[in-house]
Amino acid sequence: MLDTLDLKVTLDKETYKTQLEDLMQQLRSLQKECWDNKLPVIIVLEGWATAGKGKLLQKTIGYMDPRGFNVHPILAATEDEAKYPFIWRFWHKLPPKGSLGIFYHSWYTHVLEDRLFKRETDGSIPLLMRDINAFERQLVDDRVAIAKFWIHLTQKELKKRLKKYESDQLESWRVRPEDWQQAKRYDEYAGLAEEMLTYTSTGHAPWILVEGDCQRWARVKVLSQVVATITQALDRLKLPKTDIPPLPPQKELQPTEPDFLRNVDLSLHLPKEDYKQRLGEAQVKLRQLQLEIFQKKMPVLVLFEGWDAAGKGGAIKRLTDTLDPRSYQVNAFAAPTSEELNYHYLWRFWRQIPKQGSIGIFDRSWYGRVLVERIEGFASELEWRQSYKEINEFEAQLTTAGYVLVKFWLHISFEEQLKRFEERQNNPYKRYKLTDEDWRNREQWPLYYVAVNQMIARTSTPAAPWSIVPGNDKYYARVHVLETVINAIETQLKKGD
Repeated sequence: MLDTLDLKVTLDKETYKTQLEDLMQQLRSLQKECWDNKLPVIIVLEGWATAGKGKLLQKTIGYMDPRGFNVHPILAATEDEAKYPFIWRFWHKLPPKGSLGIFYHSWYTHVLEDRLFKRETDGSIPLLMRDINAFERQLVDDRVAIAKFWIHLTQKELKKRLKKYESDQLESWRVRPEDWQQAKRYDEYAGLAEEMLTYTSTGHAPWILVEGDCQRWARVKVLSQVVATITQALDRLKLPKTDIPPLPPQKELQPTEPDFLRNVDLSLHLPKEDYKQRLGEAQVKLRQLQLEIFQKKMPVLVLFEGWDAAGKGGAIKRLTDTLDPRSYQVNAFAAPTSEELNYHYLWRFWRQIPKQGSIGIFDRSWYGRVLVERIEGFASELEWRQSYKEINEFEAQLTTAGYVLVKFWLHISFEEQLKRFEERQNNPYKRYKLTDEDWRNREQWPLYYVAVNQMIARTSTPAAPWSIVPGNDKYYARVHVLETVINAIETQLKKGD
């Protein structure tokens, strides 16, 4: 790809001034349109050291309203950022709807410079590229406009600029030892860049290659492509939204679809004395494992889904009773806030995942996308159907990063749910837990029954399987949850030995 570039192209000064002024006026106008149409835009600037990314950045933002963009200079991950999957810190920096996010270097550092200096091994690169491609595709599917630029230089021009900057008292601080390594190992670095460009230039987020030896040419080309990318994205917003033709709500599973819930033995029962003994033993064991988790920097994420009144709160309470509260956190997720609606639906969950050495517990999770958002019509059929793939990609990124991921569906019978609803209604201390929404959801049990079975079928993977918990007997369910979490942690610890 890089060999096809004509690095001898130039642009005269007068033409440059005229075109630059016109482009900047267009960009300022487009910035307002992005705000009006709630279009988020991501601009990625990559390329050789001294390729002119900094000056280009100054030109780009010169005419723009500073309230509508954020610039993210990406340096090495901090000590805290390194405790999460590498893509985590970039989810934190995504622009909200209507805003621009400009990345001076980006997630590509991990597959380029970190690789050159052996901070990433060659074996990890395919998985990193897989995660990058999934990340970008998910954003584009959520109607984020992405423009990615690689600014290319000849080896001669690179060395010339490094020498110039190094001799300038005001610029010398910008030249790093790594920059000189790029010049000395030019062919090796170019080969890594070529491979990166090949594997991550996709239909949804293609790379735009820029001839960088002439800085005037490079600036005009980048700005022209930014204008074109935003214009095209705005035009797409005006098109009728394509979606899967609406189908009648599915209230019954097709004969070919597996019924996981029907096969659950809800008669399983645990006597109170056995419950107390097994619960106590499990809680002590989990407390011991919490120390090992911390020492070995193992992140654990336990998520709970289930029917209303299935016992999620009680199970979480017994799970955390003996744990050190400094090393675990419980997050309860309800309907997204107005701020959260300005981002991809996975954004709010990425922000709350536990770091290395700690336990995260989610009461509800990203599976709301294919359950309540599907049933209530908050997500279109196209959106919730494509979410299965996005969820599997998300969970694969977590497990690849060493997370112990345990997913519970707490299952109870239709009759048991009614019994618990009535108990809550008649108990003044529990009445607050029963809402009109709970009764309305109960009326849609057949719809949820289908959605839950399809969710399990499509997202139970070898790395992140579902555990369906028989919940009619609360004692049995609570012990089952604890022992399943313990088994998952011990299995992962054995892998590391």
